Amino acid sequence: MFNIFAMFALSSYWSYLAVFVSINSAILFAFYNYCSSTHGFWKTLNVPYVRPIPVFGNYFRVAFGMEHHVDLYRRIYHQLAGHKYGGFFQMRTPYLMIRDPELIKTILVKDFMNFPDRGIETDFSINPLSLNLFFSRSKDWKTMRNKLSPTFTSGKLKSMYDQIRNCSDLLILNLRETLKETDEIDFKSTCLKYSTDIMGTCFYGLKMDSLVDESSEFVKYGKTIFKPSLRVVFREISVMINPVFLKILRIRDFPSEASNFFYNTFWNIMKYREENNIVRNDFVQILMQVRKDLVLNENLLPEEKLTDTHIISNAFVMFAAGLETLSSSLSFCLYELSLKKHIQDKAREEIKSIMAKNSSGEIHNDSFTELTYLNMIISETLRKYPAAHALFREASQMYQIPNSSLIIAKGQKLVIPTYSMHYNAQYYPDPETFDPERFSQEEKIKRPSGTYFPFGDGPRICIGKMNR
Repeated sequence: MFNIFAMFALSSYWSYLAVFVSINSAILFAFYNYCSSTHGFWKTLNVPYVRPIPVFGNYFRVAFGMEHHVDLYRRIYHQLAGHKYGGFFQMRTPYLMIRDPELIKTILVKDFMNFPDRGIETDFSINPLSLNLFFSRSKDWKTMRNKLSPTFTSGKLKSMYDQIRNCSDLLILNLRETLKETDEIDFKSTCLKYSTDIMGTCFYGLKMDSLVDESSEFVKYGKTIFKPSLRVVFREISVMINPVFLKILRIRDFPSEASNFFYNTFWNIMKYREENNIVRNDFVQILMQVRKDLVLNENLLPEEKLTDTHIISNAFVMFAAGLETLSSSLSFCLYELSLKKHIQDKAREEIKSIMAKNSSGEIHNDSFTELTYLNMIISETLRKYPAAHALFREASQMYQIPNSSLIIAKGQKLVIPTYSMHYNAQYYPDPETFDPERFSQEEKIKRPSGTYFPFGDGPRICIGKMNR
């Protein structure tokens, strides 16, 4: 009797196991077919492309942390050598990489209305801080852009000079104190704190003291915004399989703790000024005016209005984007200068010559246009270390690639590989070498337009660069 029950139990076990294996095999097979079903897309259109592997497309090495996006796009860029454009796949999503400078210029500038959006997928219902200039689609983007661009006029930037000068004086003082104790300085950390102080005082009227306050919450949470994590990788892979997963899985664009901190902080800043009738010539003041015009204005139709969340999310993105780009660019610039004393010396002599012209013996706000070589150094830094390794666009309608039979569909995603273009030896000989002379007037005219775009280009160029 025992043997009969044992045999029955064993038989049931194997039956359940067989069902379990069959169901999971069917799910895996369906997933395999779904993820690979688009991989014939570029071949059907007779477009040159990089051959994908099943499920992952060309994204396998990035998905498993074996390769950075920079290296992925650089690899694709070189594999498509000889072509003006070509296709590849991030998981199941087909992307068109644009390699030709003239075509890049056409898409970003001349035919911008066909590509007004970056095509970045997000779920605004769980990501309120993504309702900003960077993520927003054409209608909201255009409204906010027009309202926020006065922040970055040359006149507004000039008015910030004294504030930046004060932050710089504190930086020098901090460095001198540090050098009394050690001859090693963590410039990445120092530049991050310095950038935090500048962003805080110039944009939000806050005295951060990040250089001396090790417990600064702005620095603490600022570090986490773009920090690589499994959440980021999982989000990217989910979007590339199907954007609907963002809603199903409720994946956040930014860490929850950091999002809550910045949301509450910027809201409190605006409410405090409003309640105490405080007026300052800064970014927050412009946001408060936008709020009056587009949030509180009862004369607007519902579809014309923005929300308080739009306002706060733009306060956030200006801080986040400015903090990372400024601190990283400064760090890389100082790193390159530390390796090349002759470039340091030439820049120093230029600065000293400008200071000698001024009766005060100092650099004034109007002096910056005369610092030609220093501007060349900054341009070369942004060539070698662009803040964005690529630009992304999405077709808003059917579009025929100029001088080509290729017609791309509405919704097609494009990649313009900034980093790869900046390292193309055809435009920048010996691209690994840091050489500011590339940006002398004589050298710049030798290169075609559309080979240098650290700030992007066209109407969707970085707002800080637009009015300069």
